[in-house]
Amino acid sequence: IHPNLIKDLSLDRINQLWMADITYIHILVCFIYLAVILDVYSRKAIGYAISRNIDTQLALTALRMAIVNRNPPRGCIHHSDRGVQYASADYVKELEFYGFKISMSRKGNPYDNAYAESFMKTLKSEEVHLWEYRTMEDVQKRIPYFIEDVYNQKRLHSALGYRPPCEFESMLESTSSPCQG
Repeated sequence: IHPNLIKDLSLDRINQLWMADITYIHILVCFIYLAVILDVYSRKAIGYAISRNIDTQLALTALRMAIVNRNPPRGCIHHSDRGVQYASADYVKELEFYGFKISMSRKGNPYDNAYAESFMKTLKSEEVHLWEYRTMEDVQKRIPYFIEDVYNQKRLHSALGYRPPCEFESMLESTSSPCQG
């Protein structure tokens, strides 16, 4: 268990705070699991993974996607709940290798992970509950589309001046590269 480093944190840039969470998606005969990493400043989903198993590998796959997409600076805070996937030796080792500061929610306090919880609520209400996923392939097709094309590119956020995450990041980095990943 790691201390909560975000309690009174004031954000002023991307790659300052990443937040991780896992949710389930029901298909006909079982559950499929989705791990997501968000950049809290821009609300952008920067890494995700889908699996039949809720394990460390699921969380690591999402983390590795986020790292490839963002190349975070050392000292970026990675915040999660206290789930075994995020507290596992392999996950912590990966975070330490890339120089993350590790932060975890206080025991039994979902408000510490509110940005990730809000993303999951949006995903479920604007995508998952509107479709009847039957197979793993249905999930693998629709969820990336929703995350990359709808949520990151089109969904407006009041906290971002009613811009979608990619547009907000492009605005921030107008003198460098456009929104990637």
